[in-house]
Amino acid sequence: MTGPVPELDERALACARHLRDCDRVLLASHIDADGLTSAAIAAQALERAGIPFEAVFEKQLDETAIADIAVTDYDTVLFTDFGSGQLDIISEHEDDGAFTPVIADHHQPADRDTEYHLNPLLFGIDGASELSGAGASYVLARALAELTAETDGSDPIAAADGGTATARADNRDLAALAVVGAVGDMQASGGELHGANEGIVGEGVDAGVVETGTDLALYGKQTRPLPKLLEYATDVRIPGISNDQRGALSFLDGLDLDLKSGGEWRCWAELTREEQQTVASALVKRAVERGVPASKIDQLVGTSYVLSEEPVGTELRDASEFSTLLNATARYERADVGLGVCLGDREGALERARKLLRNHRRNLSEGIDLVTEEGVTHEAHVQWFHAEDRIRETIVGIVAGMAMGNDGVSRSKPILAFAEKGGDGNGGTETDAEEIKVSGRGTHGLVRKGLDLSVVMGEASRAVGGDGGGHDVAAGATVPKGSEAEFVERADEIVGDQLS
Repeated sequence: MTGPVPELDERALACARHLRDCDRVLLASHIDADGLTSAAIAAQALERAGIPFEAVFEKQLDETAIADIAVTDYDTVLFTDFGSGQLDIISEHEDDGAFTPVIADHHQPADRDTEYHLNPLLFGIDGASELSGAGASYVLARALAELTAETDGSDPIAAADGGTATARADNRDLAALAVVGAVGDMQASGGELHGANEGIVGEGVDAGVVETGTDLALYGKQTRPLPKLLEYATDVRIPGISNDQRGALSFLDGLDLDLKSGGEWRCWAELTREEQQTVASALVKRAVERGVPASKIDQLVGTSYVLSEEPVGTELRDASEFSTLLNATARYERADVGLGVCLGDREGALERARKLLRNHRRNLSEGIDLVTEEGVTHEAHVQWFHAEDRIRETIVGIVAGMAMGNDGVSRSKPILAFAEKGGDGNGGTETDAEEIKVSGRGTHGLVRKGLDLSVVMGEASRAVGGDGGGHDVAAGATVPKGSEAEFVERADEIVGDQLS
């Protein structure tokens, strides 16, 4: 087998062989976009291999969640997009004979290992920037297809009608979901996916399910009317356009283009290539005139990842918008909806997801307003805010990342965001919160200078009796209520050491 990530081939085949020999499997996955796409890839791979399974989702794979999994009557549990960091706990249950774990993950492993452990970090590949959880799940899916073909005596490379049938037979059609997972996991640093992710993108292009190209690097190209696309584009701030409704309208009105259809503004995806080039050139010119640094102007253009089988003008067509749609489902306890969309439900599940997305956007907007109005507290090396129960713990990290760069919120320091566990974002909690969720967000520029939030969140949380981990640019932790000040002090020291 020569899969999309050759370094992982041998381990992927070992994991696939074990799964193939199972009577049934419990599939457990995380709730974010990467977790949902990981689960969807694994689910389709298991189904195509004829392996019965049940899927469950966990917001946090802690001792309680693992103990609940251990008392099920499944002999094998496939963990996707988590499991590596919890191997110390998982291994205890494995040693007791509760279940055999198979792990397809990309997070920093705990100081234990297990036989069926597929993680890029074990093979010298960066799991924070080069391969996501969905990518690891995709590598496993490709290995399962290889074994299935050997067992059936079929040749997936020579499937019946080429193209679509071939891609489905060897699971290359699932590359589209892997790309969505990687983009959703913030791995498109510098505007494009790198490392092992490139191999998966290449397979998706060859399979006809992914298209790439150089394009405007703004969120919402498929669904946002042009004025909103420009007004809300704040990663590269252009004075007189960004966060300026009248300015964005004036800019577009000043172009010698008919950018409306039936009296309504068109979306970027509906423009011709020539129209897109005209708008982009004018946008760059305006940025230069307003003194935007050249390094920032370069960020206006990046690599686009389009899911070619999805309709133009929908959230599903663009990898970034698709990932946001998924985040709007499981983070509101509706992982089943997100999974349904990933598995192809374009009716009930998609409509429910869109409704959840509208609510998600409203909550994000309110959360960003809260942070901007109340401000953040600046320490020497970090900045932080405490939302208490006014922002849901499942989205407080997203809010923190989006707030960076707003007035009073620096992009030169990582941001720490606290929220009460169980909070509904409306000033209420399901129970009296004894634990606090902490989310950390940085920038790829800070990571290049030495920032590793996985280490920061892990060490600082354990110093106060909690636990945490994640990636260098984004990580999370749970700490006892009342320990926040001590956590911030410890995190500030660690970040200071990393960036010195």
